[in-house]
Amino acid sequence: MLVVSGIAPDLDYASYFGGAGAFLRFHRTLFHSIPGAALMACGVAGAFYFLHKRREQKQLRAHAALPFTFASAVAVCAIGAGAHVLLDLASGEGVQLFWPFRAHWTAWSVAAKFDPWILALLTAGLLIPQLFRLVGEEIGARKKASAGGGAAIFTLALLAAYLGMRAELRSRAIDLLLSSEYRGREPLAAGAFPSSVNPLNWRGVVTTDDTVEEIDVSLGPRAGFDAGRSLTHYKPQESPALDAAEKTSAARRFLNYAEFPLISVSRREDGYRCELRDVRFPAGDADPANIIVRIELDSDLKVMHEEYRFASSSTF
Repeated sequence: MLVVSGIAPDLDYASYFGGAGAFLRFHRTLFHSIPGAALMACGVAGAFYFLHKRREQKQLRAHAALPFTFASAVAVCAIGAGAHVLLDLASGEGVQLFWPFRAHWTAWSVAAKFDPWILALLTAGLLIPQLFRLVGEEIGARKKASAGGGAAIFTLALLAAYLGMRAELRSRAIDLLLSSEYRGREPLAAGAFPSSVNPLNWRGVVTTDDTVEEIDVSLGPRAGFDAGRSLTHYKPQESPALDAAEKTSAARRFLNYAEFPLISVSRREDGYRCELRDVRFPAGDADPANIIVRIELDSDLKVMHEEYRFASSSTF
């Protein structure tokens, strides 16, 4: 039950096959929200409880067993689903916790989508107790019914400490980004996104009045920070075409999702093309969460076409 409920929230990944628009609408919303995860946990618990009752009717037990109730099944499944959502909250992609009642993305951005250190911690917590159990059997030590329980608690404590450390490092990276000027421009907001391998390396994004800056941040003891090394993206100037594009339903949904949106407006023979991307994803990032919006306007600023695309299958 714990494994199934811990994996089940990713069923909303099936929205990928419906295209970028469906993926943006349902991925990390349908089963990653608190209401969706609760319903999913109850469904998984109900399925296991039903199978248990059928199995119980078909065989006679030789000895008494711990009672298997629907409430205990829901509790186990809630732990599995909750752990999944918490780990996804730690990533920079985020989840919509209160979907469908509130369309707001929450992301802690303290760990990468795939963090080998988290995987190593959880694997060690699983395997080390088994190793001690085998060693104990070899030397004839007495078995303990609670073997592995202490190791599991210790592993979870280490995981919490690791995420706390990464949160502190992210705070330091953001403070460093906000304390610098970028070619004479004052920073207005900043974000730091983690490296999957080195906890001391972060990818920084800073917004100023008229630019969005990308810069790598290293928090190592001998690392320096030079704001002049940033990659500069210029924001578009205010224009009727920009206003028209931002009022479309596709742009509004995307701007609710994007943490550092960047819009480009280009003049074409028959009108304008506006493209929106989220700079928290580096150029060339093939993650399906890296979505862009393309809006076509005619010369009278009427919307001809609007669509979502996966950045991996599109060019600017």
